[in-house]
Amino acid sequence: MSVIQSFIAGQWVGQQTSQALTSAINGSIIGYTHAESLDFNEALDYAYKQGQCSLRKFDFQQRAAQLKALAVYLNKHKEELYKISYYSGATRNDSWIDIEGGIATLFAYASIGRRELPSGNVLHEGPVIPLGKENHFAGTHILVPRSGVAVHINAFNFPVWGLLEKFAPNFLAGMPCIAKPATSTCYLTEALVKLIDKSDILPTGSLQLIIGSTGDLLDILTEQDVVTFTGSASTANKLRSNIHLISRSIPFNAEADSLNAAILASDISPNDAEFDIFVKEVVREMTVKAGQKCTAIRRIIVPKQYIDEVAERIKDRLAKVTVGDPAVEGVKMGAVASLEQKQDVEQHIAKLLKNSELIYGESADFAPVGNNLKEGAFLQPTLLLSKQSAADASVHSIEAFGPVSTLIAYSGDIEEAVAIASYGKGSLVSTLTTKKPSLAAQAIPTAARWNGRILVLDKEAALESTGHGSPLSILKHGGPGRAGGGEELGGLRAVKHYLQRTAIQGSPTMLAAITKEYVRGSEIIETPTHPFRHYFEDLQIGESLLTHRRTVTEADLVNFGCLSGDHFYMHFDEIAAKDSLFGKRIAHGYFVLSAAAGLFVSAAPGPVLANYGLDNLRFVNPVGIGDTIQARLTCKRKIDQGKTSPDGTGQGVVAWDVQVTNQNDELVASYDILTLVSKKE
Repeated sequence: MSVIQSFIAGQWVGQQTSQALTSAINGSIIGYTHAESLDFNEALDYAYKQGQCSLRKFDFQQRAAQLKALAVYLNKHKEELYKISYYSGATRNDSWIDIEGGIATLFAYASIGRRELPSGNVLHEGPVIPLGKENHFAGTHILVPRSGVAVHINAFNFPVWGLLEKFAPNFLAGMPCIAKPATSTCYLTEALVKLIDKSDILPTGSLQLIIGSTGDLLDILTEQDVVTFTGSASTANKLRSNIHLISRSIPFNAEADSLNAAILASDISPNDAEFDIFVKEVVREMTVKAGQKCTAIRRIIVPKQYIDEVAERIKDRLAKVTVGDPAVEGVKMGAVASLEQKQDVEQHIAKLLKNSELIYGESADFAPVGNNLKEGAFLQPTLLLSKQSAADASVHSIEAFGPVSTLIAYSGDIEEAVAIASYGKGSLVSTLTTKKPSLAAQAIPTAARWNGRILVLDKEAALESTGHGSPLSILKHGGPGRAGGGEELGGLRAVKHYLQRTAIQGSPTMLAAITKEYVRGSEIIETPTHPFRHYFEDLQIGESLLTHRRTVTEADLVNFGCLSGDHFYMHFDEIAAKDSLFGKRIAHGYFVLSAAAGLFVSAAPGPVLANYGLDNLRFVNPVGIGDTIQARLTCKRKIDQGKTSPDGTGQGVVAWDVQVTNQNDELVASYDILTLVSKKE
């Protein structure tokens, strides 16, 4: 039998056997954790010196490209992970969520990095705010990578996704990582990390793996480190109260199991499509991953008049779910992750049954499909009906982390249902099923106080919904109160969790030098060559062009209005315009943009390949007939995404600051232009 190894300081550690790890399918031994102790001082020293040094050789854009390369590599080798995932009791669909969901998260963060992060390792979080009357003194914010390590402590239910969804944003932010998976399924995480190590894609020291205890690791971290945790609320509270973490103000992010709810609004009747959609969603969340999801529905809150109908439809669907060996054709639900987990779920069901009625489950003749499953960790889906008053129900405090859910009746309006859901004291996610937008608008603002995410489900959303239990890379994952109070995922928000935000004050020229972005009022560079004639490599931040002037005529307004079809009174009706805010006819805002482009473009073919958008557009002052406009075009930001055109020519992204002024040197229009600019061959 194999020894499951740790990956510490660039070496695989573990030869001596310790704890036996068994298959959730038949109880056979898969392997053993290792008995060797780990030197966490060595692990941290390696992360600080090797990991930090190698990661900082690359910038945000380059690390995004490495994430994408890793995702491609893992996607090619995913079947190796599927074979091992089988031992955790997971069906192919369950493993797909974990394995390909994790790989998809890498792809998502690679895309987020390429779209939203700059070249370099300083992220400017504007805007720049003038702090003096003459703009000689200003302030802004920057975000920079911390100089520590991210320590990730993960749960047993998602041994692949759990590591990758935390690793992706911390890697993109430029922090090395030490990951500690839950022991019961650590064999799959080890297989993942061995693939990552074999790929040779990541910079040295980017990722280390702990099998077994974290020992004194949390007690020797520094102020620059970050700790994240996924697991039970009780363990989260224990770790959060670590005196060393508190005294050093070390950031701690917890995503904890929570008693998530699904609410059926009273506007839904048994004849509505949404009624069956609701039931289907509940059953899916009870049976996918055998109910072992921190986002699974534990409380089903239903109008009293429909409680029996909902119960019957759930029972009918559950009766069609075949439980057994995932290798057997037709099996829809596998085992929970271990015999210990099975015993834990059974103990919590027993506690819930003290105040609940058994609606479905615990059949004496329940037998999972397959051979030699006697020692397997199989459970029958279990549906309960709470018999307590809604406010006092034990289901608001007891969680059976398996295929278990409890019905709760409410007799009032939607506010009562939302209040019942809040008794769980904080959830990762809740679902509200309703047909009425007005009812959703009424309920969601109150429900949002107690939830990290809310799915509003109707027959339209159901056509494409990713489901109640599916966290998405671009949206927050986490919740208040019992759910841990932390946040994960959420696109760029998650990356910023591993960056230090600092306010910077100084002259515009100093701020421009620090942020690597042109700041208005800073020094500019003017050369005889038009900025559009420079290749990407040669273009300098702050390189600027002040154009010639153009006087706006009545013919301009008439011609532009006829061409565009915009005959708004402000541009054509002399009498009405006099009574307007501006007291006169004014030019179309988009004419001003077009005229400015005519002033600053360089018409000949050249390095500037395409204009693909505008950001931050504002029309500041009106332009009237007889006014004279002038534009200043300045290179604001350069981003090297490593892209090439179809013919293989390299290209980069350049953002240009545009200021359009009138004859009085007043700003009339302000915006950024985004262009693709060719690199030298």
